[in-house]
Amino acid sequence: MPIFSIVVPVYNVENYIYKCLNSISKQTIRDIEVILIDDGSTDSSLLICESFCSKDKRFHVFSKKNEGQGIARNLGMSYATGEYISFIDSDDWIE
Repeated sequence: MPIFSIVVPVYNVENYIYKCLNSISKQTIRDIEVILIDDGSTDSSLLICESFCSKDKRFHVFSKKNEGQGIARNLGMSYATGEYISFIDSDDWIE
């Protein structure tokens, strides 16, 4: 079981999502799982997430119809197995 579960709601952020995911993957804490909830994106956000997940097994993507960020976060929490849960917006990144 990972120490941290990081939930990232994703909706139409094809210009930002790779930078967000890449910044998470480069953190020094390696014992994480990253749960990406695609909230019905109509751009290439889901494809970018799927591509990233195929390269890093700590990342998992789930897709659902568009219902808003709050519902996407709650769904992500239901998949989380970590001791702690954190949220990162898909247009943000970690230094």
